[in-house]
Amino acid sequence: MGLLDGKTALITGASRGIGKAIALKYASEGADIAFTDVVIDENTVAELETWGHKVRAYVSDASSFQKTHEVVEKILEDFGRIDILVNNAGITRDTLMLRMEESQWDAVLTVNLKSAFNFIHAVTPVMSRQRGGSIINMSSVVGEAGNAGQCNYSASKAGLIGLAKSIAKEMGPRGVRANCIAPGFIISDMTAALPEDVRAAWVKTIPLRRGGTVEEVAKVALFLASDLSSYVTGQVINVCGGMAC
Repeated sequence: MGLLDGKTALITGASRGIGKAIALKYASEGADIAFTDVVIDENTVAELETWGHKVRAYVSDASSFQKTHEVVEKILEDFGRIDILVNNAGITRDTLMLRMEESQWDAVLTVNLKSAFNFIHAVTPVMSRQRGGSIINMSSVVGEAGNAGQCNYSASKAGLIGLAKSIAKEMGPRGVRANCIAPGFIISDMTAALPEDVRAAWVKTIPLRRGGTVEEVAKVALFLASDLSSYVTGQVINVCGGMAC
């Protein structure tokens, strides 16, 4: 038996990267998978279906309040319940504050933070009726420590921490848990786009002297989604190889 047998997981931004790794890990542990993205990768759908569980992909703009509520209603029609929500959708628009345009700030805060509000707002009534659920916000170590050139991204990721901690207090009496994962330097499409010297500089700051993998983040997401973490809520778990020490 898997750790997530009988559960339905909703994961945003799961066509690739960390979101895809989490979806695959959940499917391997028995969960039915509903995932959203602005563009659906059919290869991801096919990979998830190999585990033999129910899989549905939904084209959705997570930053839209109305569209988010519509897609959650559709997911409920298709699956009947939602036990796990992973707010993973995110973008970067990195630049120094002196050069940052209002549009760069707005885009990152809207996609990274408002989308989490949208999905939590839509899902908490469902989990409340079910008297249980696990909400996981994908934050970042820069949401705790900040980072030059990422004021918008850092602010959005810090907001996800405050959001999760507040939801943990609001929804705890109804059996709903909310936590954050704060990845550090993770090998992904996003970090692959960085210049080699920038990547090397990051690795030097990591006690384990390597970048993490999306699978290592997914393992922590599995812990937080399963009953292994039944008494864990309002927490931030760093997956950073020691960067945050």
